[in-house]
Amino acid sequence: MNRRNFLSASGVGALAFGTGVPLPAEPSAASSHGSTKPVLMKLGCQSAPTTDAHLKYLARYGVKHICGYPQTSDGRIASTVEELSRMRELAEKNGIEILCVGPPILESSYIDREKHPAIMLAQSPERDRDIEQLQLLIRNCAQVGLPSIKYNMSILGVLRSGRVPGRGDASYSRWNLTEAKPKTPLTIAGQVDADAFWERITYFLDRIIPVANENKVRMACHPHDPGVPPEGYQGVDRVLGTVDGLKKFVSTRESEYHGLNFCQGTVSEMLPDPGTQIFDVIRYFGTRKKIFNVHFRNIRGHRNDFTEVYPDEGDVDMWKALNAYREVGYSYMLMPDHVPQVESDPAGLQSFAYCYGYIRGLIQTAQRIYGPRTG
Repeated sequence: MNRRNFLSASGVGALAFGTGVPLPAEPSAASSHGSTKPVLMKLGCQSAPTTDAHLKYLARYGVKHICGYPQTSDGRIASTVEELSRMRELAEKNGIEILCVGPPILESSYIDREKHPAIMLAQSPERDRDIEQLQLLIRNCAQVGLPSIKYNMSILGVLRSGRVPGRGDASYSRWNLTEAKPKTPLTIAGQVDADAFWERITYFLDRIIPVANENKVRMACHPHDPGVPPEGYQGVDRVLGTVDGLKKFVSTRESEYHGLNFCQGTVSEMLPDPGTQIFDVIRYFGTRKKIFNVHFRNIRGHRNDFTEVYPDEGDVDMWKALNAYREVGYSYMLMPDHVPQVESDPAGLQSFAYCYGYIRGLIQTAQRIYGPRTG
């Protein structure tokens, strides 16, 4: 039986290896957008820590590419070449390649609890010292052969209004703007309107992107999660919380090394109808080669009112999303993120494992349809 007949007879044309996702019966039934392009993306993860035990857990579920977190001593921002090399070697011993580095600064944290807030607070000379440390980290990553760094430009961190029951004994994170109650009217940042936020972003990019260009290290920024109305939330206008804001961001200091840690869930949260709109957003940034990582997660709902769910039960067709990444030639990681919580699994390892299998199944199905087939 040839491959085409096998796909039809085995039901792969109707079901993606038990994921419940409808698939085209054969390549000719695929989208006209890049229907013959091969699958280049990889299953990945950005969960911490990058220890031998956690690396073995990742390898157990077929995760061969990750974002790593170096163990940096003395509270420094910039990991040394030796520290980065040790992390890379430990990963390689477990059959895993590190494609991205997460520094201990510019995380998705609330500014009042941030250890290094100066860049987002526009506090000089402290922010200049922190930027110099990130410049050093870029150079050290290049020397070790680590090709990307992820970061956030956030003041409010990840905003959520509560949790709701999910499948079985799982609970899901929820955001409803009308139900949200900030703990304080303002953060330590005070009022930060759009002009002030863009000034801080541009100040940072002016000093970071030239170093990224010189060292050929991709800088991947996460969008604001979630977006809020233009009048702001806790006094902050989250300018990277709209698709137009992300378009402005990637065109500011244009560079092939300046792009997005593209959280599909967060971008879906920006849209009135993510189930129909997310695919064109993927194509917009993907055709411009501005997607450096993907958080491949799903939501139920829309802007200002959504719930984070397992990837197979949200409003976005994840098979269609994967094919949008394939069409634009995306070649980096698809990673789970913000997985549902279970009381008996506080670290979320079971939920992550479910997502690894789901993503791996979609990728392998696409490889069998479009090629290339890999291990």
